[in-house]
Amino acid sequence: MMLFDSHCHLTDEKFAADLEGVLQRASQAGVSRLVTICSNADDADAALKLAVDRSGVWCTAGIHPHAAAEARRGDLDRIADLLQEAKVVAVGETGLDYFYDNAPRPAQRRLLSHQVQLAADLSLPIVVHSRDADDDTISVIRSVEGEVLGVLHCFAGSADLLEQGLEAGWMISFSGLVTFKNYEGRDLVRAVPADQLLVETDSPYLAPMPHRGKRNEPAFVRETAAAVARMRGVEPDELAAITTANALRFYGLAANADVLSVEEPRA
Repeated sequence: MMLFDSHCHLTDEKFAADLEGVLQRASQAGVSRLVTICSNADDADAALKLAVDRSGVWCTAGIHPHAAAEARRGDLDRIADLLQEAKVVAVGETGLDYFYDNAPRPAQRRLLSHQVQLAADLSLPIVVHSRDADDDTISVIRSVEGEVLGVLHCFAGSADLLEQGLEAGWMISFSGLVTFKNYEGRDLVRAVPADQLLVETDSPYLAPMPHRGKRNEPAFVRETAAAVARMRGVEPDELAAITTANALRFYGLAANADVLSVEEPRA
């Protein structure tokens, strides 16, 4: 089984002490490739350095909605420059979060609009976070349909949001949430066409069962993929092959792209 963790945060401080071990466990669990997602301009610099140093690792460049209040024009310029780098494969993580409201909603919407435009200008996909913001996220999807390809990551939205994302051709990514006993989105997991389906960890957050309450890590995408496979009535190997092919296509990577290496970083 070869898995692709389509969304993790390897630059998070929770991985600082044992990153090499994290990558080794991921490889041993069958995770062949992963994309580490950034949250702001400084994080994007760190993510690019990590990706350049390692085979089978790519990154994004973008500004998370939680950081919208602190973002400055210069930060967007830095993001635009980083998006020219070969190992940077998408814009994001951007989006809207009306649950925590860590930044004013108008600032979140402005920042999302800027990053959508960057994705359109550079013909790059975009990684979108949406929490308790379904209506405004649907409006964004409708406004860019056919111009930008996106993924609704760690999907926990409504059937209406799912339908709009699917109609626009966007990918839908499921995280460890699907393994929780109280998970209520099984019908939505089954509704996603096979060619629009991704899996992720969103690590170090949202560890799946039986690791819930611990730090999440890319190796645990295996549990998420297995849960999605059960819900869809397919074998885990088939689900792994489908989601890996989808992630490669979404991020613009070749089918024979480098796989994860646990050797020392290249000089």
